[in-house]
Amino acid sequence: MKRQFLLCGSVGWCMEVMWTGCHALLSGEPTMTGKTSLLMFPIYGCASVIGPVYKKIAGLPTFMRGCLYTSGIFLTEYTSGAILKHFHMCPWDYSGTPFEYKGLIRFDYAPVWFVAGLFFEKLLTKSS
Repeated sequence: MKRQFLLCGSVGWCMEVMWTGCHALLSGEPTMTGKTSLLMFPIYGCASVIGPVYKKIAGLPTFMRGCLYTSGIFLTEYTSGAILKHFHMCPWDYSGTPFEYKGLIRFDYAPVWFVAGLFFEKLLTKSS
């Protein structure tokens, strides 16, 4: 499980840097500067639970698994964000953006989390 945690943390960091870099380009920044926070590593590492969860829900259709992963990611993002926000350490703030809830989650990111959950499922089942 430790190996999967480190793998998910590292892959999550890379995905976030690519996501923010692409967003920077779309915002007119030709350097495509991507960024993340050290605090995000353990949050992304939590995706390692997808491996054991998959073993229990492997028989469900892909759409259902993706929806479960999306819900779990939203729950993790909200909970970790609320804890970090309490200590004035939350590295993201979605306040003022469309479909946000308490500045901690964005419901319009559901398709991204759906795909990310299924991606981590494949990553973890191939690395076991």
